[in-house]
Amino acid sequence: MCDATTTTTTPINNTTTTNNNNNNIKLASSLTHTTDVSGDGFISDHELHDLFKEANLPLPGYKVREIIEKLMVQGDRNKDNKISFDEFVSIFQELKSSDIAKSFRKAINRKEGILAIGGTSELSSEGTQHSYSEEERYAFVNWINKALENDLDCKHVLPMNPNNNSLFKAVADGIVLCKMINLSVQDTIDERTINKKKLTPFTTQENLNLALNSASAIGCHVVNIGAQDLREGKPHLVLGLLWQIIKIGLFADIELSKNEALAALLREGETLEDLMKLSPEELLLRWVNFHLENAGWSKINNFSSDIKDSRAYFHLLDQIAPKGTKENEPCLFINMSGFSEKDDLKRAEYMLEQADHLGCRQFVTPADVVSGNPKLNLAFVANLFNKYPSLTKPENQDIDWGLLEGETREERTFRNWMNSLGVQPHVNHLYGDLQDALVILQLYEKIKVPVDWNKVNKPPYPKIGANMKKLENCNYAVELGKKQAKFSLVGIGGQDLNDGNATLTLALVWQLMSRYTLNVLEDLGEGGKANDEIIVNWVNKTLAGAGKKTKIANFKDKEISTSLPVVDLIDAIQPGSVNYELVKTGTLSDDDKLNNAKYAVSMARKIGARVYALPEDLVEVKPKMVMTVFACLMGRGMKKV
Repeated sequence: MCDATTTTTTPINNTTTTNNNNNNIKLASSLTHTTDVSGDGFISDHELHDLFKEANLPLPGYKVREIIEKLMVQGDRNKDNKISFDEFVSIFQELKSSDIAKSFRKAINRKEGILAIGGTSELSSEGTQHSYSEEERYAFVNWINKALENDLDCKHVLPMNPNNNSLFKAVADGIVLCKMINLSVQDTIDERTINKKKLTPFTTQENLNLALNSASAIGCHVVNIGAQDLREGKPHLVLGLLWQIIKIGLFADIELSKNEALAALLREGETLEDLMKLSPEELLLRWVNFHLENAGWSKINNFSSDIKDSRAYFHLLDQIAPKGTKENEPCLFINMSGFSEKDDLKRAEYMLEQADHLGCRQFVTPADVVSGNPKLNLAFVANLFNKYPSLTKPENQDIDWGLLEGETREERTFRNWMNSLGVQPHVNHLYGDLQDALVILQLYEKIKVPVDWNKVNKPPYPKIGANMKKLENCNYAVELGKKQAKFSLVGIGGQDLNDGNATLTLALVWQLMSRYTLNVLEDLGEGGKANDEIIVNWVNKTLAGAGKKTKIANFKDKEISTSLPVVDLIDAIQPGSVNYELVKTGTLSDDDKLNNAKYAVSMARKIGARVYALPEDLVEVKPKMVMTVFACLMGRGMKKV
């Protein structure tokens, strides 16, 4: 049994910063910032829908959908299913005198800590401003300080002060970013490739290349972010990138294949397959409600308005706190006395003191809870789950555990590639999230295959006939692949995509990724298309020209398992970049090969090649992924990427 622990409370300074911009462009900038939950610099139709909810518009659901459709038709000029800042400004100005705009203003005026800063884009030179959130800066600084507090390589910039702009200076040399990427996805970056001492502008540039290309490889959308932006510490871009990196780390274990106890969240009549289709956000919401139901408290529907009074959090903490009933388990008592506090801010502070008792006072302040900041509250809950899931794997239910195979390396690479391109919705499960073909159709546009979006059914789908709408999209996707992209799709139909057929879906996805990779090598010679033979010949010619002894016969060449041809090619492209003292030669063990491969992949990214393949792909000589490595290096060598 737990003994009650006395918890002291501290007074709260309730300081609120409100940004009352009357300028339409400034207001639109604030809107795009607060609505762009994904942090990719665009507003998707899903995020627009959330903004209408935030604005508390007194409109029925069908009317909101009509307005969203109108905004997407009028504003989404390039038909990518997203609204860019430029597009948003133009449609916002048309709405500025309407009731909708007034509601928007009310929603934005409730937001705290939005700071406007000058930008350097073409629009910025015309007076446009970017905005960023002080709350996010404060939260991310505290998280990074804690995560890297014992890392000697970061002592020159840590700890950062969360109350000033030290974060934006701290990321300028790339070291902190590289470290955070490795914390989110272990071993993404070979530490040996990070420049750490006596940094120059050139070695700093290399670190930032390494960070950006590695972030892309784990699924961050970095298309609109360059090394110069990070070196200059542009707040909105730094925070957007950091949020993506942090979120990937927070969500890493919130999936069934890595945490079978999540099966405890199954509802009556559901299968594991149903649960596997849920996004990490949806799983977290279900997890919270599972514990709230056990506490006899009402469920929540979101991590914004429904948690503002902190009472759901009090019950959640009380449910997940260790009770000392298991061997070597501590007993942590949650003091519920603050639950009855009348003041919302004080109640939030009392709740966070109890979270601190669990070692989980991260991401949110009392003001963030009371304002219902969805991004930071999501991070707060994800951190709680990672430390105290408090779930037990069901033992007696009729569950087919054989379904819980984790994704393969190939599947993860494809998924990260898609997400790095900014597709919407975010791809959490490769097959389930492609079953309406919307992501596939967006990928066609990335490889310069035009899509007629008037033929595409978009969510929200009707309850009756929803799958038929998705199937129509899948049929269109296969038709485009055969007729426009000239893919080899023999035996593949729209039904296969809709069913989530792994083998046939992968066949299409690989051709999309291959075409995307080869597109960077277009117009070689006299307008010829790149192919395997051209790439192999270029690799061997470049190696020979640099006096290297390695060469490859094709992408199945066993010599590639040593990674020596890749390492030599990198040094041929950027002479002197490779530290050959770190490269193993001669008769190599499996560990030697893997270490060489890790070094090769990170070095490729460091010199500016956006490589998605993993070190294991080189060691095992996976021809498809090997091709992408050499193609990306060829593009870098020819200054095309």
